[in-house]
This record gives sequence, structure tokens and C-alpha cells, in this order.
Amino acid sequence: MKKLLITANVDWFFISHRLCIAEAVQKAGWEVIVAAEDTGRSNEITQLGIQFVNFPFSRSGTNPLKEIQTVKKFYNLYKTLQPDVVHHITLKPVIYGSLAAKKLKIGGVLNAISGLGYVFTDARKGPVQKIMVKLMKKSFKRPNVSFIFQNQDDYQELKALSVFSDINKIHFIKGSGVNLTEFKQSPLPNGERVKVLFPTRMLWDKGVAELREATNLLKKEFHDKITFILAGLADEENKAGVSADYLRDWEDGDYVKWIGYQTQMVSVYSDSDMVVLPSYREGMPKTLIEACAIGRPIVTTTAIGCRECVDEGVNGFKVPVKSSEALANAIQKLVMDSALRQQMGTASRKKAEAEFDQKQVIAKHLSIYNALFNEKNSNNG
Repeated sequence: MKKLLITANVDWFFISHRLCIAEAVQKAGWEVIVAAEDTGRSNEITQLGIQFVNFPFSRSGTNPLKEIQTVKKFYNLYKTLQPDVVHHITLKPVIYGSLAAKKLKIGGVLNAISGLGYVFTDARKGPVQKIMVKLMKKSFKRPNVSFIFQNQDDYQELKALSVFSDINKIHFIKGSGVNLTEFKQSPLPNGERVKVLFPTRMLWDKGVAELREATNLLKKEFHDKITFILAGLADEENKAGVSADYLRDWEDGDYVKWIGYQTQMVSVYSDSDMVVLPSYREGMPKTLIEACAIGRPIVTTTAIGCRECVDEGVNGFKVPVKSSEALANAIQKLVMDSALRQQMGTASRKKAEAEFDQKQVIAKHLSIYNALFNEKNSNNG
């Protein structure tokens, strides 16, 4: 039986972004193993018959000695499991896993670049990024190593750094896709207040500070007309994490509510009038893809990844990154015009059906896995 190993940072991220792919691949006859940190949700993976390996490592650490130990952990994991194909998700597994796979001569490697992360934002380019690029060059340039990018910008940035060679295969897939049956279009609520949903991990680079400032700008006129709903965990282990104390200080239970991490997001989206994500940079944000599927107008930024989810003036508005005033103005436009919310929500659903269908994403992944396996066998033969 063909063996696929998927490595990710934490179980909940894998469940949110890749579980549907793993299920489909297993049904296609592959043995599937998932390695990630168990934060208490691994049973959602194992109950499907997928093997899970608890594989914790620091997501944001940069201590050289500890990072070397992390590379060794990847090496030992791969040496034990001997996968035919390994699929790396998020940047550390992509880099460290690729190093381990090269050392062990694992025949098929798929690296998913779902955004370049913390050290690739403009303000943070420095020594750490230089080391990462050097490791990429060392581990990527070999046969049967393929890549999935969610947007052209991330690919072009890495290409400019010469981390690829002509033997690498590059694929473009718009995010994780969305189940259009589960996330079906729902009517806009008709409540006394317009509900503005911010569905994401609470990180500074998701635009938390800018959204807070926008809520302050709108509060005098709209304190009894809007409810801002913050739906996401305070990921304080992340270097860009916003503290729970900051969020509790912001919310008042009426104009601003922080409801934390939610497992039933369909109902959360359905209960909202619009979705906002003023992020600095993304791969292809799953939350905006889901917002499109549910049929909600979107306010986001012109940042990489975000801008692909909105056709300006059609299914939402795009504002400059870090512009609280522009963000507040765009939110106000939609708050003041229920017909526009309806019109843009319908356009969002059409965009999801045309561009973000999960079935297409699953089929593409399975095709890539099979190609890597077949090429591995032909090289060995």
C-alpha cells in the first residue's frame, strides 16, 4: 500500500485545512499518517482510521541548538515511518522536513506554501530569513520535490531568491477549498444590529489593532447599531499573538464580543451580516473562502492572499493594509446599505462556486501524490 505522511504544526490546523484531503486519499487506497502536535483534538483524526503521531515542536522558536534538535526529530520520524510521499504543511515542516527527506532520500516530497509567515513580512526580514533561504536552497533543489502555492506573489518572492531549480514542479491551488454543500448560502440575518464577524486567530498581523481602532472610529455613531464579533483563539504561543487580556479589555459584550475559538463555524457565519479580515499577509485565507461560500460580503485588505478573495465593489471592498480609517469607512458603507450587503453576498457565493470548490482541490492533491509516487518508483527502477 502506498504510504503518505502529512506533517503539520498542530492538530487543529490540520483538521481545519487538510483533513478532507487526507480522508479522500485514504479512500483512494493510500495509508495516511499525520504527524503534528496533539492539542487535544487528535481523536477527530484517528476516529477516521487515520494514524496520528504526536509530534510537538516550537512553531516560532529561533534558538539554533533547539532548531537543530527539531531537524533531528523530523529525521528520526521519517526514518521510522519510511513514507513513499511526505506532504509538508506550514513553513517549518517545509524547510526542516525537506532537509530530513533529502538526507534519507525519500522519493516524493510535496511542500505546501500557504503563506510565507512571520519572518517574511517586510518589517521582519533579517538574519533569520537569510538562514531559512539558505536551508531552502539546500533542501529543495533535487528531483521529485514539488510545491503548492496559494498565490503567485509568494511563488515569485521565493523564485527571486533562487530557492528552486528547473527540476522542481510548481502547482497553484487556491487555498484549502470549501465544502459547498456544508457551507451553503444562507440568508442574511435581519436583526436589530448589523453583525460584523472577524473570524481568525487573534494575531497582530491579522489586523487586530487596526480593527480595534476602526471600532473606536465607528463607536460614537454606531454603538447601538453594530456588534463586532471576534471569533478565534488568543494564540499566545505565536510571536504575533494577541493576549487574552487585550481582547477582554476590548470587548464590552455588546458593541464588541470575543467568543473565542468556535467549532461550528457554519452557524457563526450564518449569524453574521459581513466578514472582515484586515490582514497584513496571507496564503489564501480559509475564513474568506468560507465567507464567500456562505454568501457574505467581505471587507479585507489589498495584501497578498486577501486580495484574491474579493473582486472590488462586487463581493466586497479592499482597503490598504494598516489603514484603520479606510477599514472603518468600508464597514460603514455596508452597515448603511442592506441592499448592497445582499447584492455582494450573492456575488460571494458565485465566486466560491467558480473558484473555491473543495472537490477540485482534493482531486488536484490526489493527482500530485500519485505523480510523486509514480516518479519515485520510476527513479528507483
